[in-house]
Amino acid sequence: MKIGFFDSGIGGITVLYDTLKILPNEDYIYYADTLNVPYGNKSKNEVRKYIFNAIDFIIKQEVKAIVIACNTATSIAIEDLRGKYNIPIIGMEPAVKPTIEKNEDRSKRVLVTATALTLKEEKLHNLITSLDKEHVVDLLPLPGLVDYSERLEFSESKVLPYLEEQLLKYDVSNYETVVLGCTHFSYYKDIFRKLFSPDINIIDGNYGTANNLKKILEEINQLNDGCSHIDFYNSGLKVEDKAELDKYSRLFKRLDSIC
Repeated sequence: MKIGFFDSGIGGITVLYDTLKILPNEDYIYYADTLNVPYGNKSKNEVRKYIFNAIDFIIKQEVKAIVIACNTATSIAIEDLRGKYNIPIIGMEPAVKPTIEKNEDRSKRVLVTATALTLKEEKLHNLITSLDKEHVVDLLPLPGLVDYSERLEFSESKVLPYLEEQLLKYDVSNYETVVLGCTHFSYYKDIFRKLFSPDINIIDGNYGTANNLKKILEEINQLNDGCSHIDFYNSGLKVEDKAELDKYSRLFKRLDSIC
């Protein structure tokens, strides 16, 4: 059986990329909701409808587990998804807890970046309130990075000015860690590094999610030992066009170049 990956667009490829390193012998379905991306600027009810339509489709492909490789979708719907479906469903949230716990220099700050919808969620705010006793966490929505990545725009000349503008009111020298709380943002790790001190920690939840998936599959004795294959779907339509398949190939190459 296959493992399903779901994202609003191409962001989840960054999670699948790390998963392939840990679970190279699995078959995968990658579902990008390309008709409705981005999610971060839509209402919760609208996004929930898109999420459940996508997961209903993925379930019908006879998968053994699903990774919600989208922080926004996880924050909105993960508990309801787990209540509806009887297979492991692994979600993603901004890596705030491990970041705050490992923030050694309490004079330094933590910048959590994500979509506006993720940053508005009560669950995230409650987590930060419970952990951030020194009040070192700042929140920054970066919706433009989702738009850039969906257009396959990765050039420093375009993206760096956008990030510089968004960071104008922040003293970047004050930060020890930047949390990438949207899977789309991981395509820009190299550009983030240009804006902060050389020893900045740039954290996403991708590798931890992949490890969690492996652990769960081991516990239910569902690991494969075959050869990996990936089927791509854009909003329920299987990708068979060579140009579109080449797009996904270029995304993997982009990640090879920055990781």
